[in-house]
Amino acid sequence: MANKIVVTSGKGGVGKTTVVANLGIALCDLGLRVALIDVDFGLNNLDVVLGVENKVVYDILDVFEGRCRIKQALIQCGEHKNLFVLPSGSAKGNNIISGQNLSVILENLSPLFDYILIDCPAGIDVGFHRAVCCADSALVVATPNLTSLRDADKVISILKSYRMQKISLIINRARGDLITGQKMMNPLDVQALLKTQLVGVLPEEDAVFLSVGNKLPKKCESKKAYKILASNLHIGNKKIFDVTCKYNGIFGSIRRGLKNKI
Repeated sequence: MANKIVVTSGKGGVGKTTVVANLGIALCDLGLRVALIDVDFGLNNLDVVLGVENKVVYDILDVFEGRCRIKQALIQCGEHKNLFVLPSGSAKGNNIISGQNLSVILENLSPLFDYILIDCPAGIDVGFHRAVCCADSALVVATPNLTSLRDADKVISILKSYRMQKISLIINRARGDLITGQKMMNPLDVQALLKTQLVGVLPEEDAVFLSVGNKLPKKCESKKAYKILASNLHIGNKKIFDVTCKYNGIFGSIRRGLKNKI
């Protein structure tokens, strides 16, 4: 049976959907079967991030209303033969599909996969609660700035009211040059502030924005960071990608200076 993980955030714009897509790919690279479920009705774009929007024939709303079977709505993602996405429907799904309905769909998918990642709407409205009630565990995505951390803290407090097996934290868009220069919060300080286990730190990197269908170059830092995150989740490792490494020492100081001038 699949481990159902909701990926959520208090604030929009922190890169949550990008995290869902790339984490799914990283888990798939470990030889695991992964399904990505978009339950952000109306603002759905997980299929676009994965580069499979032209393959969409049916969506989760079609499954719920009986126009197709679940397997017909699943889209296999490019070269990743064990990675599938179930796209979201139109905005009217917000009023039609309940948490109980979504739970039934996920339970039917569960025997087919090792992991189901649920892309949750930002905020704490009805869409958040619908997604969270179906999950075993939660990953909270935040960026290291005060507005994002305040919203993440609110989300974590609500998640604790659910019977989650585990609530973990992912810091996205971390900049090593700013952290080394003490202009951005250190991820370990964020972990202490939110009192939530840190399982991944993801760098801010141009390769993420320029990637097509979320196919990251093999040598980019983000690829390594997602690989570490996937291993932490699946194997239980506690390694954290060090975004400050190349900004330490004499040469690191030079890199920081050049970065600040750009």
